[in-house]
Amino acid sequence: MKFLILDGYSKESRHQFDGVGMMLAGKLYQKMLHSHLPNAESNILYTSDEGTVLPTLEELKLYDGILWPGCNLTVYHEQDERVQRMITLADLGFESGTPQFGSCWAAQIAVHVAGGKVEKHPKGREMGVARKIYLTEAGKSHPMYNNKPPVFDGFISHDDEITEMPKGAVVLASNDFTSVQAVEVNYKNGSFWAVQYHPEYDLKEMARLIVAREEKLTSEGYFNSHDDMVSYTNTLELIANDPSRKDLRWMAGIDDDLIKSDIRQCEFVNWLSFEVLKNN
Repeated sequence: MKFLILDGYSKESRHQFDGVGMMLAGKLYQKMLHSHLPNAESNILYTSDEGTVLPTLEELKLYDGILWPGCNLTVYHEQDERVQRMITLADLGFESGTPQFGSCWAAQIAVHVAGGKVEKHPKGREMGVARKIYLTEAGKSHPMYNNKPPVFDGFISHDDEITEMPKGAVVLASNDFTSVQAVEVNYKNGSFWAVQYHPEYDLKEMARLIVAREEKLTSEGYFNSHDDMVSYTNTLELIANDPSRKDLRWMAGIDDDLIKSDIRQCEFVNWLSFEVLKNN
């Protein structure tokens, strides 16, 4: 089976992630994919890199699935050539009929391309852990959430939100901070399942992302000092290395839904089962 992974981070951003020891977004998705389909073939396309040639409609039809990691682009900045390239790819993906799945920016671009609306989040950034995500009535019966708890936490990092849903789309999950935490978007010939949170992240990767975003997060009031940031990220990494640390898990509010990959990545596994494998 063959999958295309679309990583929209620039070389500069990827270099920053490398510098703090964080796995790149496309590689995280590749790791998640191969943990569930070890024999799958996957290609990562760095869409923001100058000179990158986008696949054609016919080439997209050759893939069994298209995967969209998170990205630091902003979908409504349509004057940005990098955003335009991703909009083109999402539209072609829908037209191709190839199943699509993604995180964070993926939900936003799926909705935007299908005619919905994304805006700056009035509450600011939702960062680290999205608390008490709950399934909507549609989500409770949706196959993406088979075997998922009805209320759960998820790793997250975003400051835009979906404000208007397009025709053919349904909200599958929500929480008090962000009303649209998961969607299914049906448009043209295709279906796109996407979550605002990050099932591909784990505690270590979230800790590294926080380190990479230290200056921005401190300016936004998440930390009072560098020492505060180090203390918090060290706690996350200690739990990652030893999930039996009840004391640290209690202080940080880290439950099994964030630690156990079978819970955290349930949505992705269900997408593979219901959207990809059923067609092969």
